[in-house]
Amino acid sequence: MKTLILIAIGAALVNNVVLSQFLGLCPFLGVSKKVKTAAGMGMAVIFVITMSSLLTSIIYQYILVPTDMTYLNTIVFILVIAALVQFVEMVLKKLSPALYEALGVYLPLITTNCAVLGVALLNVQNSYGILKSVINGLGTAIGFTVAIVIMAGIRERNEYNDISPALKGTPIVLVTAGLMAIAFSGFSGLL
Repeated sequence: MKTLILIAIGAALVNNVVLSQFLGLCPFLGVSKKVKTAAGMGMAVIFVITMSSLLTSIIYQYILVPTDMTYLNTIVFILVIAALVQFVEMVLKKLSPALYEALGVYLPLITTNCAVLGVALLNVQNSYGILKSVINGLGTAIGFTVAIVIMAGIRERNEYNDISPALKGTPIVLVTAGLMAIAFSGFSGLL
């Protein structure tokens, strides 16, 4: 149990996929303009990363390893992730059309989000079993959600701040992301 908690905390805070590993920056920078949209993207990413961690771990351990086809893991993992994203897209379009429209092009981009594929590949690289893979995926997704919601909150507040014209827009967002990465590096002493 202690190992699982350490994996979850490590994935969410210490090795934050966005702020420490710099994976998944496209949706992090693109969808973090409003907190509500960022939270919606975070929930979608939580579902996709957790479920893809489960499914890719099962496929890897019970199909690819016994058949000695581990060289196909990247292709198989991308197909699993693409299917999960299509499922999320259909559900959001049906249940929450406003969120579906707000996420726009960034929702299908979860398929090519390197954070999602990175988690699946890191699970294999670290030789995690199914349970550890799911916990690592959930922790990583929660860390992504925390980072994107914090960034969205800061960006909403920055709209009312007096910012130098040279830093308005993308420059201040990148400076903010850098400062957040420095702040999250303080969590490295936790483990």
